[in-house]
Amino acid sequence: MEDGKPVWAPHPTDGFQLGTIVDIGADSLTIEPLKQKGKTFLAPINQVFPAEDDVNKHVEDNCSLMYLNEATLLNNVKVRYSKDKIYTFVANILIAVNPYYDIPKLYSPDTIKQYRGRSLGTLPPHVYAIADKAYRDMKVLKMSQSIIVSGESGAGKTENTKFVLRYLTTSYGTGQDIDERIVEANPLLEAFGNAKTVRNNNSSRFGKFVEIHFNEKNAVVGGFVSHYLLEKSRICRQSPEERNYHIFYRLCAGAPEDIRQKFHLSSPDTFRYLNRGCTRFFASKDTDKKILQNQKSPEHLKSGPLKDPLLDDHGDFSRMSVAMKKIGLDDTEKLDLFRVVAGVLHLGNIDFEEAGSTSGGCNIRNRSDQTLEYCAELLGLDEDGLRSSLTSRVMQTTAGGAKATAIKVPLKVEQANNARDALAKAIYSRLFDHVVTRVNQCFPFQSSANFIGVLDIAGFEYFEHNSFEQFCINYCNEKLQQFFNERILKEEQELYQREGLGVNEVHYVDNQDCIDLVEAKLVGILDILDEESRLPQPSDQHFTDTVHGKHKDHFRLTVPRKSKLTVHRNVRDDEGFIIRHFAGAVCYETTKFVEKNNDALHMSLECLVSESRDKFVQKLFESSNNSRGAKQKAGKLGFISVGNKFKTQLNILLEKLRSTGSSFIRCIKPNLKMVSHQFEGAQILSQLQCSGMVSVLDLMQGGFPSRAPFHELYNMYQKYMPPKLTRLDPRLFCKALFKALGLNENDYKFGLTRVFFRPGKFAEFDQIMKSDPDHLAELVKKVNKWLIHSRWKKVQWCALSVIKLKNKILYRTGACIVVQKTVRMWLCRKKHKPRIDGLVKVRNLKTRMGRFTEVVSGLKEGKQEVTKQIQELEAAIDALVLKIKTTMMSRLDIDHDHQALVRRSEQLLTALQNKKKEEEERERLRRIQEEMERERKRREEEEQRRRQEEEERRLKAEMEVKRKQEEEERKRRDEEERRIQVEMEQQLQVEREEEVARQAVLEQERRDRELALRIAQSEAELIPDESLNDAGLRRGPQVQASKAAAGAKKYELSKWKYAELRDAINTSCDIELLAACREEFHRRLKVYHAWKSKNKKRNADTEQRAPKSITDYAQQNPAPPVPARQYEVAMNRQQRYFRIPFIRPGDQYKDQQNKKKGWWYAHFDGPWIARQMELHPDKHPVLLVAGKDDMEMCELSLEETGLSRKRGAEILPRQFEEVWERCGGIQYLRSAIESRQARPTYATAMLQGMFK
Repeated sequence: MEDGKPVWAPHPTDGFQLGTIVDIGADSLTIEPLKQKGKTFLAPINQVFPAEDDVNKHVEDNCSLMYLNEATLLNNVKVRYSKDKIYTFVANILIAVNPYYDIPKLYSPDTIKQYRGRSLGTLPPHVYAIADKAYRDMKVLKMSQSIIVSGESGAGKTENTKFVLRYLTTSYGTGQDIDERIVEANPLLEAFGNAKTVRNNNSSRFGKFVEIHFNEKNAVVGGFVSHYLLEKSRICRQSPEERNYHIFYRLCAGAPEDIRQKFHLSSPDTFRYLNRGCTRFFASKDTDKKILQNQKSPEHLKSGPLKDPLLDDHGDFSRMSVAMKKIGLDDTEKLDLFRVVAGVLHLGNIDFEEAGSTSGGCNIRNRSDQTLEYCAELLGLDEDGLRSSLTSRVMQTTAGGAKATAIKVPLKVEQANNARDALAKAIYSRLFDHVVTRVNQCFPFQSSANFIGVLDIAGFEYFEHNSFEQFCINYCNEKLQQFFNERILKEEQELYQREGLGVNEVHYVDNQDCIDLVEAKLVGILDILDEESRLPQPSDQHFTDTVHGKHKDHFRLTVPRKSKLTVHRNVRDDEGFIIRHFAGAVCYETTKFVEKNNDALHMSLECLVSESRDKFVQKLFESSNNSRGAKQKAGKLGFISVGNKFKTQLNILLEKLRSTGSSFIRCIKPNLKMVSHQFEGAQILSQLQCSGMVSVLDLMQGGFPSRAPFHELYNMYQKYMPPKLTRLDPRLFCKALFKALGLNENDYKFGLTRVFFRPGKFAEFDQIMKSDPDHLAELVKKVNKWLIHSRWKKVQWCALSVIKLKNKILYRTGACIVVQKTVRMWLCRKKHKPRIDGLVKVRNLKTRMGRFTEVVSGLKEGKQEVTKQIQELEAAIDALVLKIKTTMMSRLDIDHDHQALVRRSEQLLTALQNKKKEEEERERLRRIQEEMERERKRREEEEQRRRQEEEERRLKAEMEVKRKQEEEERKRRDEEERRIQVEMEQQLQVEREEEVARQAVLEQERRDRELALRIAQSEAELIPDESLNDAGLRRGPQVQASKAAAGAKKYELSKWKYAELRDAINTSCDIELLAACREEFHRRLKVYHAWKSKNKKRNADTEQRAPKSITDYAQQNPAPPVPARQYEVAMNRQQRYFRIPFIRPGDQYKDQQNKKKGWWYAHFDGPWIARQMELHPDKHPVLLVAGKDDMEMCELSLEETGLSRKRGAEILPRQFEEVWERCGGIQYLRSAIESRQARPTYATAMLQGMFK
């Protein structure tokens, strides 16, 4: 199969493995791995892809490969990753694989200089190339740009964001302090907003959109940072292998001794908010020695420090302090930040115990008094007030007595713990808001022309236990994925359609239903959660039940017990739900959903911190202090919804993204262990699929990722054009420009309003888009030169056209003369025809006078008298001839005179005969009578022929009438067939839509399975019995339906090998088995050829085994499913022969006038083709026979080809056999029979019989 060429087949861990196709199954291909010769396995046909000729070759732009599919994409990324080339383009999208170590000189200042102003594609792929492209797009198009950096946690989003910012400020900054501040702001935000998770040592636990603003001269003037959804629950609790925010550990590890003493800091294990997670510091060997032993936790002393090339808690504290200074924070404000951080740590160490009184309240434990004192001191709070606010809350009555009466309600231990944690989260989140505000203040700007925004937000998250934070993060990623689909796939295809480029449609998964599930009004999960929070006694269980009740039959939502992981099946229905995201199904546990959605503190604590003695803390709560009165009036209904606040921020962000140009960086995590040089193909493939890269590849098969409107290019060059060129139409100018540049016409295409470029042609595109005056002037010279050349060619063509016109006029003049001569001759002949006919008849009469002379010579008596009569008769004939010549006589006059002469001659003849002897006279009379009889018969025959011609004309007229009647009848039949066809099309459309829906469900199931498998590899156990059904999930419903139908058939052939089917066809004598095998054999051929067509080489012509008219007919008119046995019996092995015109795809452009049209011959033995011929001018004939050439022959049945319906297509057997023999078909078929490669058919039987 495929001449032994390698293909990519699925592999459970590597994603794909190389193998060769050894057999074609019912719905799968049998693959033999190249590394395991002799072993085979079955692979679904839609998951097998052709491989490049050299699998170790790598390209910078994946669209440069011959085969564009997910397997070649994965292999290209893998080969490049092994060579430390972590960046790869897919059209204008950058794939970035996290190397997990520093690659030398990859981000050096020299590298930044190399990429500055360079065309995309002239240098290797790099994050700097995308940054520079965004800058040049902003500069040329006068439009703000966005760079969306996306990927899973640990894929390297934050690092790539930093490199983009560094590149833009270094390359296009003003060289002032503000450029450095923009870069230095990032480490500060990371310190307060990043933390170690199980999947990433430096995970951003918040989202940020960093805008770098530029002035009219396209220089950096300032920046602005917007942040989204800080993960506040991490402040109070972390998983065992995770840490709190970096700032806590850096303060404990790197702060000077005086600060540590002042803020009462010790090792991380002494703080509740740190000791329930990992308490080890990030440190190298050198910095670990600098950290005192009493600063290290027992876990750190036992297991040693955490290792990461980019993280070092002790050193990072110093670097953070320097960054604070650079962005304008003085020592006082720096200490304020550290003091509040330390205050949060001490706040977490406050413990509570039951009060033991009838009030049912609680007290602070005695051992926590010192901690309480530290906390009050650091946060500037009254110690007694803090104690009171943590153990009780104040309620204000609104009815039933004196209004505005404050009632002090004691809190239980659990409530007090919650109040303490809520206060800690409120303080830290406001501290983070303050840090972002101060960062924005350090690079202010008065005005800006445009900006470049870089979006870095938490990637899609899936853990064993997922809560409200993961819910919001994944909701955000759903919206971003939809934006990607709209910008890259949907809008791109709509633009192609509007511009008339004729690119095939690409299908992708639309996740709008998942977004509606979360954010729809009233019935969306966020609105249901808000409604629950407004109830007097909200509960997570009631909220969960409401979600399930509102969306009982929603495809995207289901109950935890349907999860593919055992740990999730233990979650009750009212404790969680599963959402099927674009990347896979995630189970959310709704415990504390209601609590985490409310961002408000209870009044006692809020009043306490708002009236803090510390001005810094008081300033943090200024905004909430202003709105406190409103909230007191609003009561319970005035809670602050975290979810809706995030939804509003997200919608604003997306509006901003939609209003800008966009570039995408897809970050990929190579392995789960976060180590270098380890490539886990299966999970990387899953990331590529979820990020939409596979759909982009499908679009790029015929897509044009780069484009520019004609008028923009024209306006760019207009000021450099001489006056005579300014009159050109913009479209014509662009055409002239591309011709002048010598661009390949296959690399670009003109639409209605803009020009489009093929993928991988960015260098040429950017060369045109460059706004270098010298470069532009040079291009204009080339345009002028091309115009002169083209106009000279046009002049030459016009001159040739005039010469041709002159010759045509001369030719037509001669032709007119010939026409005139012919017409005149015809008119003259029509005028003189009766006289000519009369002369002919009279001259015939004169020739008969010689016979009279012979008779006279035989007379003995009366010769003189008779001679005189004869002379008189001749004189009368001559007189009539002269009269006809000199006068205009009518046909009747001529006939009358002729008849008179005939009668006179007959009288004379009679007289002569009387004088002859009776015998002689009788003989002569007989001869004359015979001659006259022949003349009569000739006249009768002429009359009969005339009547016969009239009868034929009448019959032809009747046939024409009959033909018209038949034509009308045929039209009525066609109309009826069209009506039936429309009904069938509607039914097929419904079935196709159902099939698409089924495929979407199956694709979602596959993603859910892969996601669960990835979780199971690291954290949980997968449901064991589900793995058996995985193959079934990957199969389409049509295949399953065909398998079900096959069970009812007499012969189960789905498990037969391709070779077994072929052998059965060649050897079996069972008619029914033979028919069933033939049908299954050709069905598999169709599936295989469809696979080859789908996975053909990029920009290659589709392989044609039959004329396009036949294949188009088969696609538009699918034949009704007739059982093979009935079909073959109905056909009764009829031998039918056909011939239709055929032009090869590669020849149709060379021969526009179809002067070299070829012919396609087919011999059908029953329903299937037995012999096939292609005859093309100037080429050797192509002969094919069934069995030997199955892969090159038409695989369609006679019914599917529609040949029997084509008028004039069917020919006689003799006509086929003559051409077959003339082209050497007998010798070809004989050699195939002798080599036992030909399948037994009527043709082989006849040939063998002839030889015998």
